[in-house]
Amino acid sequence: MEIKSFLSAIEQICEEKGIAREKVVETIEMALAAAYKKEYGHKGQNIRVKFDFEVGKMKVFQIKTVVDESILKEETAEEEKEAPTQGRDPNFEDVGKEEERKIRFNQDRHIMIKEVKKLAKSKTKNAPKIKKNVATGDEIEFPLEAKQDFGRIAAQTAKQVIIQRIREAERESIYDEYKDRQGEIVGGIVQRIENNTLFIDIGKTTGILFPEEQIPNERYKIGQRLKLYILEVQKDTRGPNIILSRAYPKIVSQLFALEVPEISAGTVEIKAIAREAGSRSKIAVSSKEERVDPIGSMIGQRGTRVQAVINELSGEKIDIIEWSETTTKFITNALSPAKVIDVQLDQKKKEAKVIVPEDQLSLAIGAKGQNVRLAAKLTGWKIDIEAKKEKEVKPEKEKKGQTTDEKKKVKKTNKSNRKKVVKKKKTEEETQEKPKKKSKGKSKKPKEKTE
Repeated sequence: MEIKSFLSAIEQICEEKGIAREKVVETIEMALAAAYKKEYGHKGQNIRVKFDFEVGKMKVFQIKTVVDESILKEETAEEEKEAPTQGRDPNFEDVGKEEERKIRFNQDRHIMIKEVKKLAKSKTKNAPKIKKNVATGDEIEFPLEAKQDFGRIAAQTAKQVIIQRIREAERESIYDEYKDRQGEIVGGIVQRIENNTLFIDIGKTTGILFPEEQIPNERYKIGQRLKLYILEVQKDTRGPNIILSRAYPKIVSQLFALEVPEISAGTVEIKAIAREAGSRSKIAVSSKEERVDPIGSMIGQRGTRVQAVINELSGEKIDIIEWSETTTKFITNALSPAKVIDVQLDQKKKEAKVIVPEDQLSLAIGAKGQNVRLAAKLTGWKIDIEAKKEKEVKPEKEKKGQTTDEKKKVKKTNKSNRKKVVKKKKTEEETQEKPKKKSKGKSKKPKEKTE
């Protein structure tokens, strides 16, 4: 046997499949043991092979377990006849643990402790190596004659064992690798689409992106590159099932961690995330250093950092707010861009009553209540919003006994207040109306009325 080519083949398998060298060697030894048992052994034997890669030879052993009379079951001729015909004993569960542990003696697999002590005293050439303090349950290796000629059937069984064991080892290595990476971002290519379920090539294996974990109204194509969140890794007989997600809220924090070096350094921390996938997200951030601006570091120069995340999430809007230990300040920040006048807290019910100006009510609630809903998710408080009406300015009345100068002052104040009200109404009407086309001719200015 060419040892160099054999060793290079083993190393190649280890690199391609990502399996440890010890597991491949163990697989080869198990395959040789199965082939030897098929060709030269018989059914009841427990054979072990140790392969020496330096010499290129193998050593074959028959393994026997040391037993005592207390461990063995006592069998009678009647029990042997009745055993195949009778079913399970209904009182089997009530049998003690000592009786359950008892085993039947097999000459090919077991050896009595008395015989082991006799073998230890004898000094024959083929005598097995026995420890001084032998106890029940120990294994003893009996050397067998090594063979090199194997038949077609034996070689086929060895091949099947190698293929099966390498596949199992590969599945275990993939499971161990991706189990440690659970909760991380992984890049992948869309391989195929079946009933809105995406199968994505993520390197060594294929991940699954179910419809409920996809971003709503996002279209996918075969060959498209995506960044995905490893949501769960499940163990299965066919191989590990890696469930991916693009709708999970933590994907936003992981994407920012890739773009913002301050997060990986630990100076900026993402405290909370509230997300409605495909529409809008709110992120609360804080800084551990006073000089570092957490919102500025997340946005980046000219918005490059936040824009990269928005592009990856198909144009999803992202609001970045500053996290605060005080609940009132945190709630006011969470309702931004709306301005808040006052926040009243009910600690028992964990409810917050927020008062905003009348013109800021629609902005605080948001489209279909999205802004207040995300703020409630972010803070963990139930938020009720109320509008505070502006006080109407009543005109001052002339009082008896006033001088002419005082009466003139009252008239001026009333006049200025009226003008303010008229201007406010005009601005509101102009914002509501659609912008009209500009006329070609010069617009004449309206003449001011003089009183």
